[in-house]
Amino acid sequence: MAQLATFAGGCFWCIEPAFAQVRGVSQVVSGYMGGSSANANYRAVCTGTTGHAEVVQLSYDPAQVSFELLLGMFFQLHDPTTLNRQGNDVGTQYRSEIFAHDEVQFETAQQFIRTAQADFSAPIVTAISRVSTFYPAESYHQDYFNQNPQQSYCAYLIAPKLAKFSKTYASHLKTASSA
Repeated sequence: MAQLATFAGGCFWCIEPAFAQVRGVSQVVSGYMGGSSANANYRAVCTGTTGHAEVVQLSYDPAQVSFELLLGMFFQLHDPTTLNRQGNDVGTQYRSEIFAHDEVQFETAQQFIRTAQADFSAPIVTAISRVSTFYPAESYHQDYFNQNPQQSYCAYLIAPKLAKFSKTYASHLKTASSA
């Protein structure tokens, strides 16, 4: 039975294409979560006043990929030590946050961060929150990288991140050879 995982790690364009490649992940939807307003859209979230973060919500099969492995991938895809920014993207909407869908995810995320801290020279600032209302992003944000690979942001920022991710997690990708 599929489960959900929701991560905020900067611009959703940067992490969505990586998770979409993972064996056991059946769907990745870019969207918004964690805000106080009753609705979320790109224009409003970009103001930084809604409290929402750009997120990706994954549907995954825990028999094929564990939540802990997804956390490891998430931490490789962004810098969990920078508060409210990833690269040139600055604002609370670009924060690092794990939205736990249940108590097991919450506790797993807490333990993961405690263990992962040894791998970072700066403190991990990733928040762990309970899941709240998920607002899917506008259709033009879905699968953005694959639809716009030549766009400068995609070519210069996302493509190198994906290449590193694909090398690190090659054995866990849908296109991985069985060798």
